Amino acid sequence: MFLSSGKITVLGAGSWGTALAIHLASKGYNPILWTYRQNQLEEMKTGRMNVRYLSQAVIPENIYLSNDLEEAVRDAEIIVTAVPSHTLRKLFTNIKPYMDKSAILINGAKGIDENTLQRTSEIYKEIFNENRNFVVLSGPSHAEEVCEGMPTAVVVASKDKGSAVKAQNILMSSSFRVYTNSDVIGVELAGALKNIIALGTGIADGLSYGDNTKAALITRGLAEMVRLGTALGANPKTFSGLTGVGDLIVTCTSKHSRNLRAGIKIGQGKTVNQALKEIGMVVEGVRTTKAANKLSQITKVEMPITSEMYKVLFKEKAPKQGVIDLMARDKKDEMEEFVWDI
Repeated sequence: MFLSSGKITVLGAGSWGTALAIHLASKGYNPILWTYRQNQLEEMKTGRMNVRYLSQAVIPENIYLSNDLEEAVRDAEIIVTAVPSHTLRKLFTNIKPYMDKSAILINGAKGIDENTLQRTSEIYKEIFNENRNFVVLSGPSHAEEVCEGMPTAVVVASKDKGSAVKAQNILMSSSFRVYTNSDVIGVELAGALKNIIALGTGIADGLSYGDNTKAALITRGLAEMVRLGTALGANPKTFSGLTGVGDLIVTCTSKHSRNLRAGIKIGQGKTVNQALKEIGMVVEGVRTTKAANKLSQITKVEMPITSEMYKVLFKEKAPKQGVIDLMARDKKDEMEEFVWDI
């Protein structure tokens, strides 16, 4: 089943991991799709479908399914991680004994560690002692559309240009356009922070506010993302690209967005735990809100939307009161708050 060379493994059989495996299979590769759940493995093997996470997609026969981590990782040339960001530290630790030093790891998870405030590349470097072969995959790319071959454009970022180009070559197709970017910090932060704003726009929808409100949240949310990103060493121009504006738009407006849907439920009166239970999948924006709120305090970067979101999610503040308090803030000059020159 395995390739004698060029072995590609996708770790994580949620919606994104499954979609990426299907995409790679459509390019003629024979990827391994790994899941830690034995029952999910058996269901996928029997029906060639991932019913819980990506029910509309058929898993091609040239995708090898496994729940043996050593089997999946050993001798792999490319390893794609598509697991919840809060599980990455454990996953990186577990694959380290089996991962070839020349392998390239492409990380598709978007988040910030809520305890250490580390980005995913920083967690990787801590465990592997270097991150030259670490590549971040980000951008507006809902799994439901990727697995159907809908035109999609994304970004791969790495400190090593060669690793980014190799990831670009592996992933790019006529329906999946891939750009490279050297700004790892900006790409990681943009991909994580936009989920906070998507939760906020969902809450606004749940409160039955209109398009004006959503546009204001998206625009002012972008300003917060740029301010924090710049303070942490990102290139502000990254936020005007696919992983910034692009991902922000799709996550704040799409029916596929878990963060948007969770926000809607909270705006309609559900508790955070009730909303998460009903979504039934990881909503990255919740943990990221806690992390970003800490980073805002540490860097002294003003992030009023994030601050209000933190109070709603973790301090039981009424969502409607959060909107009222945002609108009642001191007067500002819009142009004084822009930090990038396009």
